[in-house]
Amino acid sequence: MTDVNRDEERVTINKEFESFDAFIHEYVTNISRSGVFIRSKVPLEIGTYVNLRFTVIMEDIETIEGTGEVVRVEDDPPGMGVVFTELTTYSQGLIERLLTRSIGH
Repeated sequence: MTDVNRDEERVTINKEFESFDAFIHEYVTNISRSGVFIRSKVPLEIGTYVNLRFTVIMEDIETIEGTGEVVRVEDDPPGMGVVFTELTTYSQGLIERLLTRSIGH
């Protein structure tokens, strides 16, 4: 098995949301502790490694950052399922807050 430098092979996905509500309506219904479904008219191929960066305005501007791998592609709605391969500790905490907050939303 060869060790591949995945940084050179990653595609960056950077999404900004103007409000917490926009993030909730578009993404939180499709986010979990283990991954996210990203809507895209041109999804990446299964097996593609991605750098993830989601910026959302809550009380302050918050950013979820990490890396992931595309594990499924859907046509309706068009997009891709990405499993998190690495998240910062801060990002893990943000996702937990978002999931908890969205339940009561």
